[in-house]
Amino acid sequence: MAGGGALFGGSFDPVHVAHLIVAEAAADALGSNVRFLPAREQPLKRGARAGHVATPEQRAEMLDLAVAGNSRFSVERVELALPTPSYTVRTLRALGGTGGGGEGNRFTLLLGADAARDLAEWWEVEALPELADIVVFARPGASVVRHPLIKRVIPVPSIDLSATQVRERVKQGRSIRYLVPEPVREYIGTHGLYR
Repeated sequence: MAGGGALFGGSFDPVHVAHLIVAEAAADALGSNVRFLPAREQPLKRGARAGHVATPEQRAEMLDLAVAGNSRFSVERVELALPTPSYTVRTLRALGGTGGGGEGNRFTLLLGADAARDLAEWWEVEALPELADIVVFARPGASVVRHPLIKRVIPVPSIDLSATQVRERVKQGRSIRYLVPEPVREYIGTHGLYR
């Protein structure tokens, strides 16, 4: 499954240590590099649920800072140039000409157990099997929905941390040290994000 590499999509508003721990566990389990794929606008989180505070480019810049120094991690900005909302099928097709797709160079799409529950609602979900293998990461005790598109479930450490919690702490003037990588913490402060 390692051919085209693993793609880990999300809002990353902001990226935090739980994202990085999950990606490291996935890289180990799959023997693959992981490309973080910041969504420009997630279709299932539109309107009031969207909650994107940082711009897509700011979220990508924070990811660059977070993954620096880990040779298995990179940031893929393809969705930032695509029309909104950020449909996974559209993204995978766009990546087809840049080192993905094709036999032996296939993508692995990493999904959390919560995102996997929404698979039936995805735009053109029936096209996914020709574009990528779906691997779900699950924390201990988390239930994973059964779906014919899910090729594998990999265990990841359980860390109770979300971007919403990080944003709320910043808004309240509380410390986020050790919840996000230090360069990301500095970026948030310098740019006045989430206040």
